Amino acid sequence: MTDTILVLTEDTLAESDVRHIVGLHPDESPAYRVLVPADTDRPLIPWIIDALSLGELREAWDRATGHEPNRTRARQTAAEQVAGSVAAFAAAGREATGEITGDDPLPALRSAVAGGGVREVVVVTYPHMVEDTFHTDWASRAREELHVPVLHLYSGTSELG
Repeated sequence: MTDTILVLTEDTLAESDVRHIVGLHPDESPAYRVLVPADTDRPLIPWIIDALSLGELREAWDRATGHEPNRTRARQTAAEQVAGSVAAFAAAGREATGEITGDDPLPALRSAVAGGGVREVVVVTYPHMVEDTFHTDWASRAREELHVPVLHLYSGTSELG
């Protein structure tokens, strides 16, 4: 059975993200499996704080006034992010598969780890001030529940979450 690296991301992986992930095991060829949630149900206040901290004023305003993504649009966006991330692995000379999860990706992670063969989980997100501070982010929750190593990277950087 091939060792699998689960990669949970909230956006299309950048070339630098893939380079960092592949660089974790440069002399090996693990299988990469990208998971992207079709996120339609993020808590309002943390989302607005994150958007404002990143200078995304329009997104913060839209969300504060009740403009949440519908399920169809969220799945379409997630499918594009999966395809782009798998393509980024291919551009780096690595094969990857991908899939969309529900709003909360932890059940999909649990299922994948329970299925066997998962060596580790790499979570790639933007900084989320509230969730990261109070350890309610995906990586912290995965560390508590799963019995595999979990690494949290901030998208587009080499910073650890």
